[in-house]
Amino acid sequence: MKALVLFSGGLDSSVCLAMAVKEYGAEEVLALSIFYGQKHKKELEASEQLAAFYGVKRLTLDLGAIFEGSDCSLLEHSDADIPHESYGDQLSGTEGAPVSTYVPFRNGLFLSSAASIALSHGCEVIYYGIHADDAAGNAYPDTGKAFQDAISEAVHIGSGNALTVVAPFLDKAKAYVVKTGTELGVPFELTWSCYEGHDKACGVCGTCRDRLAAFTENGLSDPIPYETL
Repeated sequence: MKALVLFSGGLDSSVCLAMAVKEYGAEEVLALSIFYGQKHKKELEASEQLAAFYGVKRLTLDLGAIFEGSDCSLLEHSDADIPHESYGDQLSGTEGAPVSTYVPFRNGLFLSSAASIALSHGCEVIYYGIHADDAAGNAYPDTGKAFQDAISEAVHIGSGNALTVVAPFLDKAKAYVVKTGTELGVPFELTWSCYEGHDKACGVCGTCRDRLAAFTENGLSDPIPYETL
């Protein structure tokens, strides 16, 4: 295989998957979906459907035990509510700390695990879907340029220069991700981004707000159903 995609089943990683399939062909792409102890399995269910849609091989990995000591509000053992407000509003009360939905060093862990799996399957590139909106205000510190530069170099060196980490939307807003996915024909109706695990997306958590805004900026309607719309 040529490419491994860190694949949650969310909007951003689905566009990355479409890009990898276009570049290398479905038979050369491996999708890696990771369970980290999140409160619901909606994204993982979406990733299974999307992998089938694109005809790519999909692997799953359970890393939930690593985060058992975390109080991140996304995790199933946490009693904390998921904030129903924008990231800007959330950050106004954190005094510079990440938001409560930040899973400790998740991307560092995911990329390290992905590197081992990618090498074992003969891949030469790892795609993941961080974008500029994620890093704004230090909401998610493992999504910015400094992190990407460091982890990319570490993976490249640690793999004997065999692996490259690609973050195609590092300096792009989420609206650009939606634009790219639209051009590639990504079936956004199969994706799941909401932090809640209801039948419909909540429409008010930070990631729902960003997703809805990204579609609106493109003059489009999000095809998934929302509780608030």
